[in-house]
Amino acid sequence: MKAVFPDTRHYGVMPPHILERLIEHGGDRLRHSALTTQSLDQSLRTSKAIEVTALHRRSQLNEIQRFIYDAKNTMELPGVLIRQENSAASGDIAVDEAYEYLGATWNFFKDIFERNSIDNQGLPLVGTVHYGHDYENAFWNSQQMVFGDGDGEIFNRFTISLDIIGHELTHGVTESEANLVYYNQPGALNESISDVFGSLVKQYHHQQTAEQANWIIGEELLTERVNGIGLRSMAEPGTAYDDPVLGKDPQPGHMDNYIETREDNGGVHLNSGIPNRAFYLVATAIGGYAWEKAGRIWYATLTDRQLPNDADFQTFARLTQTHAERLYGRGSEYEAVLAGWRGVGVAI
Repeated sequence: MKAVFPDTRHYGVMPPHILERLIEHGGDRLRHSALTTQSLDQSLRTSKAIEVTALHRRSQLNEIQRFIYDAKNTMELPGVLIRQENSAASGDIAVDEAYEYLGATWNFFKDIFERNSIDNQGLPLVGTVHYGHDYENAFWNSQQMVFGDGDGEIFNRFTISLDIIGHELTHGVTESEANLVYYNQPGALNESISDVFGSLVKQYHHQQTAEQANWIIGEELLTERVNGIGLRSMAEPGTAYDDPVLGKDPQPGHMDNYIETREDNGGVHLNSGIPNRAFYLVATAIGGYAWEKAGRIWYATLTDRQLPNDADFQTFARLTQTHAERLYGRGSEYEAVLAGWRGVGVAI
């Protein structure tokens, strides 16, 4: 039986602890931007998303449909339609990045998993850029993607990273398949799955092997002023940044360092580092293109109806073991899955 928890339909890529750091250690502009973002995010969590996808027909032919809007620095959604499927580039870099990267994510799920859009039912992909003033986040609200422009000091525009867009749209996949509750370990799994497939979208787009990939989430997002390489490192959680304003990346990569907290829905953006590193260990142990085997094991687990929506790390790990054996037998792939989870302290 599925567990029942409060419904969360606002998945932002920005960890709350980073906004808190900006409020405490940033200058006046950074503090104002972070406070505004924090306030907007809180209001969005408690408001119902506008049914923007109802404005566009679902594709019955497994064909991509993209619609990119401009909020013109307001909080009105979806905004003014700027670009849609098969139209020419707009000249607005945020519009065109959103268009391209929504397409790259759609292509990945279609090519690799034969998925008909995010919900597997032809959902049109809608994005709104230029949301708010100095808004420091990007989010999926179960209807569409929304992108802020960043503050220009710490964060660049939020359309700049393909893996960030892949991350957010994967929340829609998780929502339609497993609906993992956004709290404690299932919430951290929810975040980790988005990082896993966000990274795989980028790797597939660039045709990188597991060894060639850098496994950084949001590497383009930080400006040159920041002492950091991205929002998160899947290979080495806790090493993505160490900066006077942002502080040191607090993500753990092992159960020995699991963070017990009431903040951030029980640390969903923090403890996701543990299953993130498990996937990295599995993918690099198997080798080759990570989406071909490791990604297929994770996708089979995500879409398994036996996965409860309150699954903890161990429950998810055991299902990856089951699917590794089903797909590849008890060979090297199976052993890589066992070793990957052991490597982060999750017993299966």
